Amino acid sequence: FPSQTVTGNFAKVIHGLNASQLTDQVIQRSKRMILDTLGVGLLGTSTEVCDKVTQYSKIYSSDLSSTIWGHLDFRLPPLYAAFVNGVAVHSMDFDDTWHPATHPSGAVLPAVIALSEAFPQKKKISGLDLLLAFNVGIEVQGRLLRFSREARNIPKRY
Repeated sequence: FPSQTVTGNFAKVIHGLNASQLTDQVIQRSKRMILDTLGVGLLGTSTEVCDKVTQYSKIYSSDLSSTIWGHLDFRLPPLYAAFVNGVAVHSMDFDDTWHPATHPSGAVLPAVIALSEAFPQKKKISGLDLLLAFNVGIEVQGRLLRFSREARNIPKRY
């Protein structure tokens, strides 16, 4: 058997993740990360940069739409909703972080929520599915960070 590539192994691990692997501790920590990210994101909707990306993104329309946090007056396609909400989370720089520097929840949660809202009503995902998707996103980010030579050099540069 030839040795498996890093990419092949990475894909196999990520594809194999399922909700039964979410321990009580992971679920509780995930919920805390999600609540923290939503709080920081809602605070971030009041920033100038968030207002600018919100105004810019209003030019896009689609049959699929997702919520813009803090705005009841309009919705955006999932891609732009995730972008605007991600900017809101990052705009005040209070979102969670790892070392070396990365902000896992601010990159993952807005995308997961925007995509989950875009599902047709009859295919809505459960809370457990949302937690699994969130954790898969965090796992992908952590593994990419671990494989990155750039990330390994961050502590030396700062």
